[in-house]
Amino acid sequence: MKFGSTLTAAATLVAACAAADVDPIVIKDYSSNGTISGGNTYTDPLKDEAICARDIPLLTQLSTNAIRVYAVDPTANHDACMQMLADAGIYVIADLGEPKNSINRDTPQWNQEIYSRYTAVVDTFQKYSNTLGFFAGNEVTNAANNTEPSAFVKAAVRDIKAYIVQKKYRAIGVGYATNDDDQRTELAHYFDCGDASTAIDFWGYNIYSWCGKSGYKESHYQERTQEFSTYNVPAFFAEYGCNTEGPRIFAEVAALFGPDMTKVWSGGIVYMYFEEANKYGLVSVGSDNKATKLPDFTALSSQIAKVTPSGVASASYSPTNKPQSCPTQGPGWAANTTLPPSPNTAVCSCMTQSLNCTAKSDISDDDIETNFNYLCDPNNGDFCSGILANGSTGVYGAYSMCNAQERISWAFNAFFMDQTKNNPKNTDPCNFKGAAQKQTPKSAGTCRSVVSQAGDSGTGVITSAPTPSSTNSGGGSATSSTGAANILTVPNFNNGMLQMAVYITIAALVGAGMVLM
Repeated sequence: MKFGSTLTAAATLVAACAAADVDPIVIKDYSSNGTISGGNTYTDPLKDEAICARDIPLLTQLSTNAIRVYAVDPTANHDACMQMLADAGIYVIADLGEPKNSINRDTPQWNQEIYSRYTAVVDTFQKYSNTLGFFAGNEVTNAANNTEPSAFVKAAVRDIKAYIVQKKYRAIGVGYATNDDDQRTELAHYFDCGDASTAIDFWGYNIYSWCGKSGYKESHYQERTQEFSTYNVPAFFAEYGCNTEGPRIFAEVAALFGPDMTKVWSGGIVYMYFEEANKYGLVSVGSDNKATKLPDFTALSSQIAKVTPSGVASASYSPTNKPQSCPTQGPGWAANTTLPPSPNTAVCSCMTQSLNCTAKSDISDDDIETNFNYLCDPNNGDFCSGILANGSTGVYGAYSMCNAQERISWAFNAFFMDQTKNNPKNTDPCNFKGAAQKQTPKSAGTCRSVVSQAGDSGTGVITSAPTPSSTNSGGGSATSSTGAANILTVPNFNNGMLQMAVYITIAALVGAGMVLM
């Protein structure tokens, strides 16, 4: 399957063509049924008009037609930069997470905080016609011992796709970006298998195996191309550009946009735009805030000028590839096909109202973390079954998708009920050093049904959930808690267009895999 566009072939030939607007990207036959950690800070490159005005002309010199942004601020105004990008014929793929609020491979969760962050990004960028798609995760699974978190990322794909449909936004794809490791096949199959409502719409591949003067076969590009020849959603290089032999010469560009690969791959994104200590940059920005081209920029520009990929007419394009089969669980693959529940603020509200003992509203992140560590330790009792999630067994507490304060409230109450029944010597079981308080439980109407379905242990499946009253259909406006922080696996960029990798093609929007109208 290929990316499709309503642009004409002539319009896609030169990415720098001026336009008041651009036609949105679509995927033909697309169905949307309903750690290098960067710390906790990031810079949104698309909210600074001056920086965009400085860098976009340089991007157009590279025939750029799409960029990837690893983290954006959904509360900021991006109109100016997005319009400038549209005028230059440049599309945007935005990662949904940010350093302190995304799915963390070490402690994976799919909860209200993350859902609210992801849907906020969708809300902000869906209005721009040059928003190409969203990444629900980047290299969350990167080794055989951390494949379980993929279940949580796939749940995010499912729920963000459903959110786009529920909000009646135009069809915008949701994908995942993976690194090049031994689990590449299982990962690609897992995110593509099963019902279309849970499957990715496109696949990003971060690959650095072609270094210097390597070749199509030596770099394993040939092998990877053969492996993805049966893939049924658009696949492209979400990052590429090995720098072990610098300055880079980008010899791989000829292969990526040549006849052997364009039948399978929809182009690639060069990593990265701005120079940092890791020496991957195409330009450097000095203290005067001026961008200077580096040798990598010149080399890439030269290689891009030599390639002439061609598109495929949409009218004559009939994809035949089918979804992949789900990988079998075993020593090299742990993620279950049963996914975590969808975040739902109304369900979590019902739960907290039904408790006798809850967290105080001003509970600190440190107190949440400390009490989680104690109460959820099996050696201390069974107080967390209703809020734990296991992507390997496919067993998820009914309230595992609630925010951190709601989840710790559940654990407080479980401990309180246990101590009240079994330990009369504990005269104040709802204290937790002042972090908790008693309340009169309420459970009426719809909430009574929710609590009943979840059961006393909180491990039941809620099949009939109330509709949240917030604008976000699942996550609502839950506040983020760093006590349950989710470290984003992205490079640490804090300068100008640093969060942009450069998506390079010249004749077709994303390589010859592009379907042209």
